[in-house]
Amino acid sequence: MKSFESTQPALRLRIGILQTGSVAEEFREEFGDYPGMFVRLLDSANRQRAQPHELTIDSYVSQDHEFPDVQAYDAYLITGSRHSVYEDLPWIKALVEFVTAALSARRKMIGICFGHQLLAHYFGGETTAAASGWSVGVQRARLLCDEPWMEPGAEEVGLLSSHTDQVVKLPQDACVIASSAQCPNAGFTIGDQVLTLQGHPEFSKGYSAALMEKREELLGAETFELGMASLAEETHEQIVASWILNFLSKESA
Repeated sequence: MKSFESTQPALRLRIGILQTGSVAEEFREEFGDYPGMFVRLLDSANRQRAQPHELTIDSYVSQDHEFPDVQAYDAYLITGSRHSVYEDLPWIKALVEFVTAALSARRKMIGICFGHQLLAHYFGGETTAAASGWSVGVQRARLLCDEPWMEPGAEEVGLLSSHTDQVVKLPQDACVIASSAQCPNAGFTIGDQVLTLQGHPEFSKGYSAALMEKREELLGAETFELGMASLAEETHEQIVASWILNFLSKESA
């Protein structure tokens, strides 16, 4: 387990990161691993708040069956992974059991990419391989609602992406919050407890470029070239990070 502490105390918010994948070793020295990416993202957004939280973030490697006591954190964040949520892997089953217990305990849940897909697939929805194939680089999605926690406001957001699977059926009571032609279910909420996004607010453009270059042959020339060209577009990771913190700060009904 790794622990990180914010330097600006105020309201207390404890987040447990459920790590479901790792940055390739060849990129880790330059870009860090997924938990560190999320710590940088959320800590940066927290410092910009009018009333910053006393933010505690710990990470647990779900692939090693490493899970905290459900009650230990106010919220959990499920990271991306190279695996598909429908693979028959023991650690995915264990993760689903933990998430089920956390939701029953009224803990909030953030799902990013794999996490977004898992929170759909095992809770009444469905995730499958997308007919459109890989989505890489900057992908833009329209916002379909305007909730109080979505501050600062935006009509659309651009986030870095790297996925072939998509959520094709939403869980019961889920509400789509972001959509694009290529990824209709690009984000959803379930009440005031679950918030998910297909895109990666934690990624940097440098890391996205490195991933695409490594997978150039797999992606194919057209997808690779479009993905690399898209890196010139604006992204909105800080806006999304603010939304995540606002969502987690909102009192549950």
